[in-house]
Amino acid sequence: MEPELLTLYKEKLVVSLKAQLGLDNIHQVPRLEKIAINCSVGKESDRKQAVEDAVKEISLITGQKPIITYSKKAIANFKLRENEAIGVKVTLRGRKMYDFLMRLVKTAIPRIRDFRGITPRAFDGRGNYTLGIAEQSIFPEIELDKIKRSLGYDVTFVTSTNVDDHARELLRALGMPFRAKTSSPNAAEKVAV
Repeated sequence: MEPELLTLYKEKLVVSLKAQLGLDNIHQVPRLEKIAINCSVGKESDRKQAVEDAVKEISLITGQKPIITYSKKAIANFKLRENEAIGVKVTLRGRKMYDFLMRLVKTAIPRIRDFRGITPRAFDGRGNYTLGIAEQSIFPEIELDKIKRSLGYDVTFVTSTNVDDHARELLRALGMPFRAKTSSPNAAEKVAV
């Protein structure tokens, strides 16, 4: 059975995005290619245990076992040796990618305290968007009693387009809650006063 978001994309979003972006060919419509999740535990004093915890938690969150990343060179100031485990990463594609995106948008992001939307400015100039998550407690798969340390994640959405505006519209159509644009830089301050 196909994920709900993928069915929505194929049946409705492709046609609406083609018209909205003014594209000539249906194959020019941007699509989500992969989601890469990265977690670094480099500054933890007990790196080995922190990496094991990160592997368990990312496995629970994504449903896929991550790979461990290692340091490329030794840095004395950070008490880091060469080839020492410093983080984990996982790349999601296909069904798992759409399932993760659905859980992120529908259950995890709404659990963030005082949430007002994610910034629409974190695009890299090539149509990819990176979202920083401060701690793993927003995911319902993680039991709050078993959290030993706070781990942050970088979630990168890789799209098939090189235009940031097209990628932004794709992610917005898939349910990403971008912050509303304000008319001037000081508009938010004026409202708060």
